[in-house]
Amino acid sequence: MALKVKAKERLQKVGKYAGTYRYVMLPELYNSLSQEKVIREAALRSGVSEGVMHACWDAAGEVIKAWATEGHSVALPGLGTMRFSLSAKSVADVNDVKTSLIRTRRIVFTPAQEVKEELKNTSISITCYDRDGNIVKQVTSADPGEVEDNSGENGSTDSGNNGSTDSGNNGSTDSGNNGTTEPGNNGTGDNGGDNGGNGGNGGNPGSDQD
Repeated sequence: MALKVKAKERLQKVGKYAGTYRYVMLPELYNSLSQEKVIREAALRSGVSEGVMHACWDAAGEVIKAWATEGHSVALPGLGTMRFSLSAKSVADVNDVKTSLIRTRRIVFTPAQEVKEELKNTSISITCYDRDGNIVKQVTSADPGEVEDNSGENGSTDSGNNGSTDSGNNGSTDSGNNGTTEPGNNGTGDNGGDNGGNGGNGGNPGSDQD
């Protein structure tokens, strides 16, 4: 089984290659699986009834939600952990500290090593489309399978360095750094956000520093 990626020929509107067409890669996403379908499949694989699986699913969800909102890092069975974080402004005077400094509240998911290994070992199939939408080439990727995990970065900042950012630059690829095709370029292209950085997935619990 392979992960599917599409490389589309798109006109670049900003950055170094503005005014030219370049092939931009992004994941080919499928329809979202409903909760009922996941529960049904889990019931089949475990040998328990759907009713029992549904009750366990609901109970686990309530426990995870309750503990995560109390500030715990909660285990997601077979997947990793989930915890609360935030993005906030820093101030020099303790008297200026207040909740209005908080920009956003975040949910941080840290994948388990098993999940990262599974992703690393999964091959990638790339389908290339020209500007008219015609398939012009198909490629089976031979990349090293490195998996980027930003959940352990130290803190988040406003400027886009170290950890999660407000601008979404962190962890972006050549085709997803704020929509440009070159790393480090700010601006907005046709593919902005398709496979850009996971802004907000980094940072330890606590406020971000400017």
